[in-house]
Amino acid sequence: MNRLSTLLVLTFTLLLAVKTKADTAIPQDQLDMSAEQAQIQTASPMVKVGKSPRAVAVNPVTNKIYVANYGSQSVTVIDGATNMTTSIAVGKGPYAVAVNPVTNKIYVANHQSDSVTVIDGATNATTMVGAGTLPSALAVNPVTNKIYVANHQSHNVTVIDGATNAAATVRAGNNPFAVAVNSVTNRIYVANMGGKSVTVIDGASNATSTIATGSSPVALAVNPASNMIYVANHDSDNVTVIDGTTKNTTTIAAGHAPYAVAVNPVTNTIYVPNYLSRSVTVIDGATNTPRMLGAGYAPCAVAVNPVTNKTYVANYYSKDVTVIDEATNASTMIAAGNIPSAVALNVGTNKIYVVNEYGSNVTVIDGGAGAKP
Repeated sequence: MNRLSTLLVLTFTLLLAVKTKADTAIPQDQLDMSAEQAQIQTASPMVKVGKSPRAVAVNPVTNKIYVANYGSQSVTVIDGATNMTTSIAVGKGPYAVAVNPVTNKIYVANHQSDSVTVIDGATNATTMVGAGTLPSALAVNPVTNKIYVANHQSHNVTVIDGATNAAATVRAGNNPFAVAVNSVTNRIYVANMGGKSVTVIDGASNATSTIATGSSPVALAVNPASNMIYVANHDSDNVTVIDGTTKNTTTIAAGHAPYAVAVNPVTNTIYVPNYLSRSVTVIDGATNTPRMLGAGYAPCAVAVNPVTNKTYVANYYSKDVTVIDEATNASTMIAAGNIPSAVALNVGTNKIYVVNEYGSNVTVIDGGAGAKP
């Protein structure tokens, strides 16, 4: 890795470590950013990818974007500078993707072949590593070079050593569905969708503990600056907040069917899209006070740019993206493709990549110029 690449990695890492049951929901008819009310911006470029894309991840060092195409057993690599693409064959049903920007390795969870494809970002060469049954999510610790794969049907986590591709298995709760890493504390958090719990893995020893949550935890995110973990509980309409030091929990009311969660570590603000209430619950991490903002139909994915202080929410059925400006509390709607279901961004280029599942393409939003390329 050259000095520029190393600097970018260090900058990105430092950014994430910056600064060390009453629901205040607004009635639906008062939400000021519904699909009909919002100003719709258009003209974002579309990049063609494989069939039924399900997930996307970005390497901010190489400016490459990786899209897992569930229906075509492939990953599309997008060059962020040109939007040119390359296709890489992977296992059956690629369902999730994660990047280690330090090693330039990409990890793809193959839902139907119970495996993980490892892509060398420099050569696009691939290696296959066995996983559990129905691997559904994965996360990378770039500090330890370990990869954690949540296996939904075998109720465990595959731990891959990024240096050797050797794998170990750690028991989790029922139906693990999401995983997140705190690289500062070397703790891994696994949301057990069928078990009303989160499994906590000690990255040094693989020892585990269990923390109770609400019903059907489907997503979680870590604030490495505060060592707090936020768990979206789909069926109980709330968020469990876990103190990573004490393992104590707090419950915060959300909208109907919270489906995703993302953290701004700089402002200590948490964003939770509510799939069935056309809204986003915004939590003040310092006080655990929630407020509600409007979104499009079926908001299902979210990504935060802590540099620009903007948050991007993919709305599954209204075919658009809600952009929240945290500084002004204003929102804008940007048109996307058919069934936007995942979103990721490159902090360095301020580009946002929205996967359109039924359109088999990716909408590219320039965060610095609204929707213009």
